[in-house]
Amino acid sequence: MNASVRLSTSSLRAHKRRFAGTFLAVFLGVAFLAGTLVMGDTLRAGFDTMFGNATSGTDAVVRSAEAITTPGESQGVREPVDTDLVRTVEQVPGVAAAAPDIQGAGQLIGADGKPIGGQGPPTVAGNWIDDPELNPYRLAEGRAPKKSGEVVVNRGTADRGDLKIGDTTILRTPDPVEVTIVGLATFGGEDGMAQVTFTGMTLSDAEKYLTAGPGEASSIQVRAGPGVGQQELVDRLTPVLPRGVEAITGQESTEENTDMISSQFLDIFTTFLLVFSGVALLVATFSIHNTFAIVVAQRTRENALLRALGASRRQVTASTLTEASVVAVTASAAGLAGGIGIAAGLQALFPAIGFPFPEGDLVISVLSMVLPLAVGVIVCLGSALLPAVRAGRTAPLAALRETAVDQSGASRARAVIGGGLAALAVAMTLTGVLVSPSLWLAGAGAVTALAAFVVLGPVASTTAVRVIGVPLDRLRGVTGSLARRNALRSPRRTAATASALMIGVSVVCLFTVFGASLKATMDQTVSRSFAGDVAVSTPAFGAGGSGLSPRLAGAVQQLPEVDTAVGLGRGVAEVEGKGRALTVTDPLALERTFDLGKVRGSLSDLGTDDIAITEKEAEKQGLTTGDKARLTFTDGAKDTFTVRAVYGQSELAGDYVITRAAWAPHRTQDSDTLVAVSFKDGVSTGAGKAAVEKVAARYGDPEVQTRDEYAQSSAGGIDMMLTLVYALLALAVLIALLGIANTLTLAIHERTRELGLLRAVGQTRSQLRAMVRWESVLVAAFGTAGGLALGAFLGWVLVKASDGASDSAFAFAMPPLQLAVVALVGVAAGALAGLRPARRAARLDVLRAIATE
Repeated sequence: MNASVRLSTSSLRAHKRRFAGTFLAVFLGVAFLAGTLVMGDTLRAGFDTMFGNATSGTDAVVRSAEAITTPGESQGVREPVDTDLVRTVEQVPGVAAAAPDIQGAGQLIGADGKPIGGQGPPTVAGNWIDDPELNPYRLAEGRAPKKSGEVVVNRGTADRGDLKIGDTTILRTPDPVEVTIVGLATFGGEDGMAQVTFTGMTLSDAEKYLTAGPGEASSIQVRAGPGVGQQELVDRLTPVLPRGVEAITGQESTEENTDMISSQFLDIFTTFLLVFSGVALLVATFSIHNTFAIVVAQRTRENALLRALGASRRQVTASTLTEASVVAVTASAAGLAGGIGIAAGLQALFPAIGFPFPEGDLVISVLSMVLPLAVGVIVCLGSALLPAVRAGRTAPLAALRETAVDQSGASRARAVIGGGLAALAVAMTLTGVLVSPSLWLAGAGAVTALAAFVVLGPVASTTAVRVIGVPLDRLRGVTGSLARRNALRSPRRTAATASALMIGVSVVCLFTVFGASLKATMDQTVSRSFAGDVAVSTPAFGAGGSGLSPRLAGAVQQLPEVDTAVGLGRGVAEVEGKGRALTVTDPLALERTFDLGKVRGSLSDLGTDDIAITEKEAEKQGLTTGDKARLTFTDGAKDTFTVRAVYGQSELAGDYVITRAAWAPHRTQDSDTLVAVSFKDGVSTGAGKAAVEKVAARYGDPEVQTRDEYAQSSAGGIDMMLTLVYALLALAVLIALLGIANTLTLAIHERTRELGLLRAVGQTRSQLRAMVRWESVLVAAFGTAGGLALGAFLGWVLVKASDGASDSAFAFAMPPLQLAVVALVGVAAGALAGLRPARRAARLDVLRAIATE
């Protein structure tokens, strides 16, 4: 073993350049993984500290015991508590102070007239709590609100909206309220809680604009007196609280808030990054394997001599694995340092792009260091294992051969196995998306398809390179012909080199196809369901935004240009014991403005105790027209509703529809999510839209869009997602290009004598450079073509699987322009990867090259 180590060490010292590409591939993958883990730990610790500092004075929270949670939401909606309960709480021994806490949706308008926030995180308004211990926000500048119309906003929100103390602006609640900023606040020592916006009002204003009526609060914050612990305080409060109201410790409330941030943002964000770390490491696996396969092929005579001199198979294998171990450990260790640097860079970058990274030192846990190190070592050793075993099997007689160039081809067994895997993949995916919808089966089929592409790579590379390289013979003559023959020389090597790029391109193609399909789905949904001429909406996704005033639809309806204006509000209730979102609207106007498909029963018959549902929900709940359904609302009321209508489509109208009169007794802060408007005959879209915009300006100036504009804006978040995906996948493509460059460099090394002979018989340096560059382009074109085919297939699988798992109908779309750009980038990247190897090849000394053995 000592001899193997010495041999490996001397080989690494003599051939450092051979492993430069491998080192970089491992380094980048490990750095990305380590950076993601460190950043996630740091964010969690930062938010824990921030919430802890902000709520350190709150020892107990009194709130409604039950919450109604609808599908897709982690936080339920709770019934308000009576503010009269504050006096009861204050009389409990051990209570030092208690204050009602009202929270609702409120979106500030910035100095430029545009709403602040609303793109994901909540836009919150509430009452300003005078007790500084119970208020999570601390007054940093100015004063607290004292009269109606005065507000305090968190400093981060003011900075983003270019607002300052003394400015007057609009707060959407969703009715527009003119407010004057009298103070700026911080949260837990920060300018705000991430991107959440906060506006603090007087208690009377908060009751007026954020609740259904005075005397209601979201919760009651309680502070304990000296010597009273949090659990002890809760135990004292519990006996005096009415039925349906509970008390939890301040620590439990803080943990719920941090868990909410973690589940809604951090877990999703870090999982997203970890997926791309995995893609990068998968791409690196192919690059590393190819490097060691070529190195082993180049050292065939050297390994054969060692065998002839008495070295055992185990020693030769151990020597190769030792080299891999050294590269793996050093590259992974450097990757850990690089990962810490990435996390530190993101910590500095996030505030610059508007996301406040909580202050504090980087949190570097044992897991964040050990896991990436182990993954880097395992990936590198696993990739080198087969070449190492192949090196150990080198026969001593191979030392007598003239050449050590890898001439490996595609075996018949590989073709049979690959074909079988491809057939199995198609069968599994078709079954999972068409016959018996199953995300797991479709996912397993997708993974099998990836394996089939990798196995069939050497089989397909010969035909693919011949076809792709045909134009080279005509365009580049002998140079193009030589480039094509070099790419055909080792199908297995060409396939392995192209596989890394293929995976990167396939993932890019997958998300491109899926993003285009989501846009097509949204366009299809609007075109099929929305029969109106314009839509009034507030651009928001996630929990952000404040919605639209419920009075807006009525005001628009009064316009002479308008035939029908209907607002869609949102409510929450349990239907037969299951939390469901309700659409609150005028059913008659809804039917005139939206295509609801086939309707059984009559929407015109809906009264205060009636409901309409979709066919799918009717089947799930076992209901039909005339049946009774039990609804439980957030205020605790339980009412029996009669199903008056069952309709077909639900994309925009929702699955459950009730009237505004039915929702009124149970509402809290009322708002609409959309107002759909149809014009009278003869009214042009431009004239009607202008008239609606004038009315909308009086209600916080929400956006008025045509049907096409509304469909495009609804899909706006998809472009943001794709931009982030492309930026992250650039790492995987970079690693793939390093693999191509490394392979070409090693191939030039093993073909040194051949290149020297070409130069000796008249090939110019420019022709030699062109030959190497075109070989790189051919390999990249093969990988790109395979990636496009695989990515399009996986995109189709993902769309169809999503269609089967969702109530909405997904449309499949192939964006030709974007995919053409991906193809051009892949081929251009191949040309870029070949520049350095081509330059090195052209610099070879002709006589020394010919003399090389």
